[in-house]
Amino acid sequence: MRRAPLPVRDGLNPSRIRLPDEGPPTVLEYLLDRFAGDADRVREKVEAGEVVDGDGGVINPATPFAGQQWVFMYRDPAPEPRVPFEIEILHRDDDLLVVDKPHFLATMPRGLHVVESALVRLRRQLDLPDLSPIHRLDRVTAGVLIFSLRPANRGAYQTMFAQRKVTKYYEAVAPYRPDVSMPATVESRIVKYRGTPTAQQVPGEPNAFTRIELLAVHRHADHDRGLYGLHPATGKVHQLRLHMNSLGLPIVGDNFYPTLLDTDRQDYSDPLQLLAKSIEFDDPITGEHRRFTSRRRLAGWASAVTTAAASSS
Repeated sequence: MRRAPLPVRDGLNPSRIRLPDEGPPTVLEYLLDRFAGDADRVREKVEAGEVVDGDGGVINPATPFAGQQWVFMYRDPAPEPRVPFEIEILHRDDDLLVVDKPHFLATMPRGLHVVESALVRLRRQLDLPDLSPIHRLDRVTAGVLIFSLRPANRGAYQTMFAQRKVTKYYEAVAPYRPDVSMPATVESRIVKYRGTPTAQQVPGEPNAFTRIELLAVHRHADHDRGLYGLHPATGKVHQLRLHMNSLGLPIVGDNFYPTLLDTDRQDYSDPLQLLAKSIEFDDPITGEHRRFTSRRRLAGWASAVTTAAASSS
């Protein structure tokens, strides 16, 4: 991927735009048409010399259109309601920043969540423009999330994840069913098609593997809940949610599986009861064995324990 010729500004990377094969006479005309709803600000940015080509050359109002040219510019993020939860820092050294991400906060800018992402918050809070995640957690999943502080070493850590040299452990709250034998190993082929929010398990060679164990059970008149330990060997999109659901044990608070629900994005009352509890690995730079553990607790389990205790008293 082409490196942006503009630096991170206020925690945000510049937008990267690839011009099509054909277009109007000038780059400005193309941008005004593409971003018609923000045309005045686009014109202001071009006139201020804030829009550049792939080599860092300034785009001016007369710059001719050239097909397949890269253009970089800072977009003004839309106003976003603040996600009312904080990020806790677990560890920081010269290479890594490890945090405890809350539910409902995206890892990095995407879609409707730009400023309200862990990456942008931390860049701004800690004045770390080079900060970059070396793996991701879903917006609705809480727990251990690791960022790289130095671009020179980032690739080594990302390769470590890509080569599955990282041991990840999650905990989840889901229904307890005595007819589901534990521990269980689930393997399936998971695909996610562009434009669809959910992933699917389809026939074919498995590409996703998870070992699931039952840690504890709390029984109640209305429902029995289990606390489960999840050990993924792969990291496919929504893998843990799909694999739990495939056993008839949908994770508490999951608004995707088994049924896609139209939930208000500002409704924080029922978080997905899935926690990235720990990550461990041999550091590719220092050789040191590292383990980082979340300090968070799943509210769905705490409430189950409280309810069970009240029922038995």
